[in-house]
Amino acid sequence: MFHLAPFHPHDADAVEALLDRAFGPGRLAKSSYAFRRGIEPVAGLRFVAHGGEGLVGTIACWPIVVGEAGTPALLLGPVGVEPGLQGRGIGAALIERTLNGAAALGHRLVLLVGDPVYYARFGFRSAAPHGIRVPAEPPGRLQYFELVPEALDGVSGTVMHRDAMVGGASPEPRRLGAGALPEPT
Repeated sequence: MFHLAPFHPHDADAVEALLDRAFGPGRLAKSSYAFRRGIEPVAGLRFVAHGGEGLVGTIACWPIVVGEAGTPALLLGPVGVEPGLQGRGIGAALIERTLNGAAALGHRLVLLVGDPVYYARFGFRSAAPHGIRVPAEPPGRLQYFELVPEALDGVSGTVMHRDAMVGGASPEPRRLGAGALPEPT
């Protein structure tokens, strides 16, 4: 048995420890973590699951942009569940709550880097046919979910950090390659 709740700052240490157990200590080196550096998760789209064992699951969304046009989107993840409790619906409940919350907040498009087989059951599809890519990630691992029909129409290009604007105010996105993204100024 578990219940979902909005993330609270007192959950921070438990979330980090859970993510280490779920994904291993090398998780911070993954390319998708570069899009999370220097920014906070989207308010209202960060949840935790509590069970008899304490914190047993976590999820968050991060603001990103796609392509030269800077189309706003959300990067979902990581979705972390206590390894011994995986397969019990905790991750599914966190994903459904987050997608419903994102739609209610007016977001249009959600992307994630993850296992296509797992996320297909929630309606995620491969973004590769649309020409969207994440540096240093195999194209088949980038998935999308349209919260609004046709939200992906006309969207293509490289996924970038939300603050990837040259000088902070220029409309021209700065190219960000594989590896560490620069810290926002």
